[in-house]
Amino acid sequence: MVKKWGVTIPGLTGKTKRLAYIYLPKNYIRYPRRRYPVLYMFDGHNVFFDTDATYGKSWGMKEYLDKTEKELIVVAVECNHEGNGRLEEYSPFDHESETLGKIQGKGKLYMDWLVKTLKPYIDKNYRTIPDRENTIIAGSSMGGLMSLYAAVSYNHIFRRAACLSSSVWVDPDQVLQMIAGAKIKNDTCIYMDYGSLEMHNHDASASALISVAQLLLTKRVDLTFRIVPGGTHCEACWEKQIPIFMDCLGL
Repeated sequence: MVKKWGVTIPGLTGKTKRLAYIYLPKNYIRYPRRRYPVLYMFDGHNVFFDTDATYGKSWGMKEYLDKTEKELIVVAVECNHEGNGRLEEYSPFDHESETLGKIQGKGKLYMDWLVKTLKPYIDKNYRTIPDRENTIIAGSSMGGLMSLYAAVSYNHIFRRAACLSSSVWVDPDQVLQMIAGAKIKNDTCIYMDYGSLEMHNHDASASALISVAQLLLTKRVDLTFRIVPGGTHCEACWEKQIPIFMDCLGL
């Protein structure tokens, strides 16, 4: 079962509402005393329904969860579609490139809203297990970068993260500085991947990913790092990785 409702993020888009989605497991109503881990995801419009997805194809997360009967709540919030809104709110830092231009990073504003407003709302209104062990985050592309940011900079909230096709190429030096300066507990579990067919999209991708993986390992992170054979930068590919990252994260 997936429910939708409207949320606002005052620090980013004022009173403008966007959709939030929550998936509740099959047994949620049947067992009213049972509590569940929560997976938070970026680009919520692309997670559950093809009809809502930007390019007409979602991750198919509902079908996967229904089929596997995972005991897991999933919360996903729509991105800002206006101009560079998505790039800004999914950027942990300011950066500039020939393809993107100047981007003012508002990732901290977004993550502060997620952990201080959205998460308390979900924990209050649904039967969650709210501790760090049972609070997970996942995303792809810029959402993958934000999931990495959440795992290292909000490590007291998230123990596990899935970072698919993470856009670490936007500014590798700042990504490495972010990781190097973070206090990361050695029970942290991170899944990272990148599609073999998307490696040519950005020249810095391969070296940046390797550097990030090496640094995470020096931080004693429980890291799974994959190059997806034939993988591309799209929801259809990310959908195929769901059972893999779920298994790697112990979900």
